[in-house]
Amino acid sequence: MSENTINLNILIMNKAELINAIAEKANLTKADAKNALDATIAAITDAMTKNDKVALIGFGTFSVVEKGERTGINPATKAKITIPAKKVVKFKAGAELADKVK
Repeated sequence: MSENTINLNILIMNKAELINAIAEKANLTKADAKNALDATIAAITDAMTKNDKVALIGFGTFSVVEKGERTGINPATKAKITIPAKKVVKFKAGAELADKVK
């Protein structure tokens, strides 16, 4: 494959596969791994809804960022439109994760 070729065979790990991987790596039952994952997701979600950052050293940081109102163009009509301000979730990979992905 050349450098400019897009790899369309990207694998995506779903929740069930993640639960299986957690169970295997942590020597847990699948039920315990599911409970641990659900609790982790709930804790991160609770923190994010309070605008708190969640920093997992070596893995990354989840944070909430405010995107300001901006002007855009409706692609169908080419008319200018106002895109309202909103909050979005941001993830910044930690150095250890970034190094492993290279």
